[in-house]
Amino acid sequence: MASKSKSRWADDEADAALEAQRKKEKEEKKRLKAEKARKLEAERKAREAAVAAAASTSQQAGDDPDRGPPTKRRRISPERDEPPQTSGATTTTDSSNLLRFEGGKFGRSRSVENYDKLNDIEEGAYGWVSRAKETATGKVVALKRLKMDPKDRSGVPVTGLREIQILKDCDHRNVVKLLEVVVGDDTNKVENIFLVLEFLEHDLKSILEDMPSPFLASEVKTLLHQLTSGLAYLHDHFILHRDLKTSNLLLNNRGRLKIADFGMARYVSDPPPANLTPLVVTLWYRAPELLLGETRYGPAIDMWSAGCVFGEMLTREPLLQGRNEVDQLTKIFELCGTPSDETWPNFRRLPNARRLKLPPRPTPSSVRAKFPLLTTAGASLLGSLLSLDPSRRPTAHEVLEHEYFQQDPRPKAEAMFPTFPSKAGQERRRRRETPEAPARGAQVSSGMDFGAVDFGGIFARREREERGGGFSLRMV
Repeated sequence: MASKSKSRWADDEADAALEAQRKKEKEEKKRLKAEKARKLEAERKAREAAVAAAASTSQQAGDDPDRGPPTKRRRISPERDEPPQTSGATTTTDSSNLLRFEGGKFGRSRSVENYDKLNDIEEGAYGWVSRAKETATGKVVALKRLKMDPKDRSGVPVTGLREIQILKDCDHRNVVKLLEVVVGDDTNKVENIFLVLEFLEHDLKSILEDMPSPFLASEVKTLLHQLTSGLAYLHDHFILHRDLKTSNLLLNNRGRLKIADFGMARYVSDPPPANLTPLVVTLWYRAPELLLGETRYGPAIDMWSAGCVFGEMLTREPLLQGRNEVDQLTKIFELCGTPSDETWPNFRRLPNARRLKLPPRPTPSSVRAKFPLLTTAGASLLGSLLSLDPSRRPTAHEVLEHEYFQQDPRPKAEAMFPTFPSKAGQERRRRRETPEAPARGAQVSSGMDFGAVDFGGIFARREREERGGGFSLRMV
């Protein structure tokens, strides 16, 4: 058979030497591969022989009662932190091939008896909050006991599980910190679950009610900037708070504001799911799209609540104090103007908006007139936060970059923030009657008929009564 002809491209000596070198390397790889295969085969046979010998010894010990118990099996895998043995062919296994799965640190939660209760602070929609002291360290904390529905026998409610999970995942200077979860001695009762939270001396609502004069402009900017910074962190991590209000914003004596009470918070996807409940957020801070039955919403509902908090810090009064859902929507339209296809496209598609009777001519926003002392930039920011159309509200990051914070007076440094006497450290907080957050598992009332409210007639009467020297809202 004729030999293989040389390539007409490898005519010089350098190409011939390179070809010889490649051939030599190829043969060396084949040799190493064969040697490795022989070594693996020898190790396999050694393991099989060891297993067979151990089985034979065990069988002989079982047949002969005088031999006593079987000998202890030789350990194959090394102990943790023990270096692998490399004794040549006698090694029965390679520890690098062993898979180890690190288990989590499971254990019982600590008992609530490690804390001494000092005084009650407040009862919220989803728990009782008390001030307590850890007996071992003397550290003062806030102890929140989760509320359980006595009619629900399914265990810990999903709102409680969400609150624990979200607080455990959050780590931001403007979000309250969860220290641990403790239980009562009777662990058979699921209602004995307590959240140990860092203690802050004040909530913003109590301060606004008791201070003799409103916050300075620089102080309002500091508080709003901190609130928005916390919201930016939550929204970046796909968390909706869904119950922002001044009573859920805590403030310590070092000028640090923190968002608290995550009983209605939840993770959401982007885009958000289409079956979220609209019955969230305390009524006075609830966005108009929620009042109209929107079930697909995102961070814009928190930004509306932030706008309501912004206005409340300026006046020390809740901005929109509706008696019910219809009255709340009326007050929103009075302040922000009535919706139209230009100001809020496609709002008619919302379930409760299909039969609204609106004035023939849309009324404009009166935010600027309500806050005459606010700068142009501040009024622009507040008006954008209170936009009827959720898509026109700024994100938390856009608020942080707004020119309102760049103008004089600049936000006051936290170290220069005024201090206030702590009610939480002395007695139970006493406030005026304010609406609570929607109850767990509550359903939207089927009898709520927005079509029975003639907003056109309401605003017409408003104009007549204003001309006559008085104004009062009446439902029709």
